[in-house]
Amino acid sequence: MKIKKIKFYLLASLFIGFYSCNPNDELQKTSTELIVHDKVVDVTHHDGHPFSTGITTSTTGKYVANPGGGVMMQAFYWDVPAGGNWWNTLSTKVTDWANAGIGSIWLPPVSKAQNGAYSMGYDPTDYFDFGDYNQNGTIETRFGSKTELVSLITKAHTENMQVYADMVLNHNSGGQLENNPYTGTQTYTNFTGVASGKFPRTSADFYKNAYANNDEGAFGGFPDLAHVTPNVQNWLWLRTDGVGKYYKNIMKFDGWRFDYVKGFGSWVIKDWNSNVGGFSVGELWDSNVNTLNDWANSANSSVFDFACYYKMNDAFDGNNLNLLNDDMMWKRNPYKAVTFVTNHDTDEIWKKELAYAYILTHEGYPTIFYRDYEEWLNKTKLNNLIWIHNNKATGTTSILYTDNDQYIARRNGYNGNPGLIVYINNSSTWQERWIPTNWVNAQIKDFTGNSTWLPTTQGDKWVKIQCPPNGYSVWSINM
Repeated sequence: MKIKKIKFYLLASLFIGFYSCNPNDELQKTSTELIVHDKVVDVTHHDGHPFSTGITTSTTGKYVANPGGGVMMQAFYWDVPAGGNWWNTLSTKVTDWANAGIGSIWLPPVSKAQNGAYSMGYDPTDYFDFGDYNQNGTIETRFGSKTELVSLITKAHTENMQVYADMVLNHNSGGQLENNPYTGTQTYTNFTGVASGKFPRTSADFYKNAYANNDEGAFGGFPDLAHVTPNVQNWLWLRTDGVGKYYKNIMKFDGWRFDYVKGFGSWVIKDWNSNVGGFSVGELWDSNVNTLNDWANSANSSVFDFACYYKMNDAFDGNNLNLLNDDMMWKRNPYKAVTFVTNHDTDEIWKKELAYAYILTHEGYPTIFYRDYEEWLNKTKLNNLIWIHNNKATGTTSILYTDNDQYIARRNGYNGNPGLIVYINNSSTWQERWIPTNWVNAQIKDFTGNSTWLPTTQGDKWVKIQCPPNGYSVWSINM
């Protein structure tokens, strides 16, 4: 009995000493604490280099790719103001965005669509009408004129930012009625009279046709473009004056966001990329990581990380941060993962600040949603996270600890950059925890400013850090 009591008092004193210590204490932790808190799980395995979209230098002194890689701005939302002024609105934003560390902007579909001045562009009629032909009841698109679009792209390039075009290749809309020999009916598939005179299409270029009855998917009852036909391939990606090469070489787009890639084979994007080039990301709306990864590898393209999106929604809003241990595209294939918190189609995550802290400290190519940045969230906090991403979020990722309310992960650094440790707290009280770092006897600080602690890591690299309620902290060497 005496021996048991001695053991109990010893363990109790160790427990009290552990939780009462100052963050600057150099006292070594006990082996008991090491066993309790040693939950390190390496979730990515690569050489550490950042996600790259090709921006490496700047002749203007503006944005350049930083150690952590780039950040994309989705520069629109559903039903932005009509009236043809959106391109001008964005032109007033790009300098501030570049100064904040945003390296690219993703624009909505830029060509004339069936709904004319009121269309968001996802019902394309004439891929070569950028707001300069009187067609579908208007000259300008909802967003403005071709001149204003070119001016926006030019200004973004002056800031050394890339510009991505949203490409709707699955379906068309706004064609004229014609007799369709493949269906035995009349269909709105005659696009031979488009105002630009480019990419004429007939029923032979849509399913069903002489090649097949259908492809992987149709959308909304719109005529389903048949990429197997020579005319479609020629005009989309083969011809020097076709859609892809015109957008890249004449309009000066740097890359592509491909809409609804579930609707056609991955070979379409692969062929586009091999013939046209530029950055590429597909909207494959699927939470299955295997599906996302297989498509990305087959298409030779990045893909939006819907697996991460749905896991964040369940974790942050469902109060179970253990779910962040689950598989996601950025873990499986970080150089082909584009992460996001919301977009123009879906906005389910309520605890967005925690979600942005997550994607801006982890691998992948993070996307900022326009309304989150410009209207709904704290821009100063987002700018701070963008800076942290660009300057500190380097190397592979190791998860150090999770429970329902807490998530702690370490970016392991790359090429002399020390990396970081991110601490996310989904509870209503301050939290503290000992964690293992990669740094010996180094003073660290929280680069968000949410904590004022300046702890020093011990000789065994362990340190105690803290995190505010319903918030986050991001720690790295104080330098």
